[in-house]
This record gives sequence, structure tokens and C-alpha cells, in this order.
Amino acid sequence: MEKILAGTVVLDLTRFFSGPQATLFLAGLGAEVIKIDDPATGDPTTFSPPFAGPEGVSFHRRTQADMGIAYLKRARGKKSVGLNLKDPEGLAAFMRLVRSADVVVDNFSAGVADRLGIGYEALRERNPRVIHCSLTGYGSTGAERHLKAYDLMVQAAVGMMSITGQPGSPPAKAGSPISDAIAGTFAAMGILAALLHRNRTGVGQSVDVSMADCLFALMFDEPFDCYDALELPLRQGNRIMRFSPFNAYRTLDGWIVAGAATQDDWNALLRVMGKVDLAQDPEMNSLAWRLANNAAVDSLVSEWTQRLTSTEVLQRLNAVKLPCSPVREIGDVMRWGQLKERGMMAPLWNPLAGAAVQAQGPGFPIKFSASKAEYDAPAPLPGQHSREVLTGLGGLSAEEVDALARRGAVSAP
Repeated sequence: MEKILAGTVVLDLTRFFSGPQATLFLAGLGAEVIKIDDPATGDPTTFSPPFAGPEGVSFHRRTQADMGIAYLKRARGKKSVGLNLKDPEGLAAFMRLVRSADVVVDNFSAGVADRLGIGYEALRERNPRVIHCSLTGYGSTGAERHLKAYDLMVQAAVGMMSITGQPGSPPAKAGSPISDAIAGTFAAMGILAALLHRNRTGVGQSVDVSMADCLFALMFDEPFDCYDALELPLRQGNRIMRFSPFNAYRTLDGWIVAGAATQDDWNALLRVMGKVDLAQDPEMNSLAWRLANNAAVDSLVSEWTQRLTSTEVLQRLNAVKLPCSPVREIGDVMRWGQLKERGMMAPLWNPLAGAAVQAQGPGFPIKFSASKAEYDAPAPLPGQHSREVLTGLGGLSAEEVDALARRGAVSAP
């Protein structure tokens, strides 16, 4: 089966997480993603801790074959070209690649691409059909567009840290850099939409993706702006303000989560707990009362779960189709058969070591019935494809590539 984006050429100027996440998804869908890295510095994650190599994982390079785990994950399915865009001839070579490219992606700070001469207007002059996607912390417009941002700053800026954790607790971020991951996902979606638009109209365009916009768009489905009027604390812990009960509950040997989203769910939970008499209680049978008195409801559920093992609780709740789950630690997740059966845990190949390493990476998260979507090539060696891409896609001669390499504008091993 052919991949959906087969034949689509993406020039990837991104670094760290948000941009490489977007281009990783495009690679999984079959695009020819070409990483463009400075020959002098390379991708900053290539040799940054934590490392994985022949002697395992470590914060220190134990062998010359050790490579950064982040690079081994995020560069899968991509090609690598070392090209100095600050060198006039390196820039000219890049623009020759642009003529044949479908997409250019960067996550420079706002205005940097224009200063380098590779902003959308410059790209469009070379290729009117090109799609340019820019990922930034706060967008390419607005008074604060030039502020530098990482995930922590974005979670703080849009209020995510004010709603995460238990009531009365200090500000806390989500456990993973979700604003990066979410922005990368939205960027991939925006690029796909722009490609569809171009197929219909023949016209390329610029796609402006802000980490702050993307995170806010997802979290603001919840009516946080109404919490004061509803006399609710912003930090709800594991709760959700529309359902009760809906929380994490201790068992004899661990924790589970469970929630009653409907009246049928609530009645089923009462039966499982042996509390059917409460179905006639006008207060307990009222969702509005349970929401206002959630502590009493949680106490009722906890009293039941703490007398049983997690397995016993989950068996009884699943038997009545009540939404529930064990609270798995990461070690348990890595052994979870459901994710394994769906190909969501993939071995990582270290090209310097010529072997798989201890760490694993996520598989492609969307499954199609009529096409493949997977990362079917490992992360490349830095500059591995410079000659192939510059002579093939860019149309340079071997002698021209050699000349660029001699002046340091290209790394061509």
C-alpha cells in the first residue's frame, strides 16, 4: 500500500520538539522529509542527553556511538542534509531545493526566517506553489510575537499551570511538554489542509502556528471563564466539573480512576457498590447536588474501593460498562498489551551503533484501512543525504557539491 503523502517533499528547518513532531507525522504519512541542519552545529538533539548506545542509556556518552534519544525518536523516516544557510552559496543551494519542494517548515523565532532570506515571500518568489509553515511560541503577529518560549512558558502563559494540580497547590505543568506536541500536531494538520487547498487551486500559502494558540484552543473547551460565577476553584485535581463522581480512587493495592457521566452510569455504580437504596435518595440522585457535594460522593466511592484490589474493582466496574482504568505507571504502560498490539511501541535504531538501543519510540498513532502510515526508516546520520538530495532534488553537479563542502557550506560525508 502506498503512503498518503508519497511524492511530497518537505524541507525541515525545525529544532527541538514542536517542529520535529510535525515533520515526523508527515514522514509517517510518506512525505520525503529532508532535515536541513547547519554543518557546524547540526541538530542540537543529535548528541544531547539522555543518550542511547551499545552500553544502554545514560546522561553521559559512554561510547562514541551514543546518540541522543530525542534525535533517534524525532528524526525517524527523515533524510539529513548539512547546509549553511548563512553562507551565500549555501543559501543559493537551499533555494534550488525550494524550487522542487512542496513544503518548508521552520520553528524559528518570529522574524528570523525573513532575516535569513527564507521567509514565505522569498520562498514564494522561487516557488509559488510552496507551502510554508512557521511554528512559534506566540505566533507571527501580535505584540508579544518576539518573546522566546518553551513548553513551560506557554503552559504558564495560557493558564494551564493555574488549572493543573490539587486545589490550593502551587502552579504545576502537565507531566509532558504538551504545548510542543499539540503545536506539532496542529502544524501537521495545517500543512495537510494547505496541501489539499493547493490541489484544488494550485496556490501555495503560509501557515502560522502558535504554541499558545494551540494549547489554549484545546483547554478552553472547559468554561474556565465561568468558574468564578460557579464558585469553583480553578484547580480541580483529577475531577471534571460536569460529572460526579469522576476521580482517582485508592484500592487495596494501588489506584484506579472511574467516572459516572450519565444517570445510567451512576445507577450502575450504586448497584456495584451495594448502595441501590441511594438511587431513591433525592440528593444523591441529583447530579447538581453531587457536583456541589463532590467530597461526600468521593468519600462514598473511596470507602468501597479501599476494601478491594484494583483488579477486583476494575472487573466489577467493567462488568457494568462503567468507564474506568487502572492508574498505570510507565513501566506498566510499556507492558500493556493494547498499545503493543496497535504497534505503538517501536524499537529505536542507532545508526552510529548499527543496532537497536534500549529506548523505544512511539509508533504512528493513526491507522488507515487503505494505506500505510509508519516510520519505516531510522534516524539518519548527520549529513547522510547531502549529496543525494543536492544532486537529485537540487540539480547540483557533484563538483558543485564538493566545492560547497570545501568552503564549509555543506557537510557531505
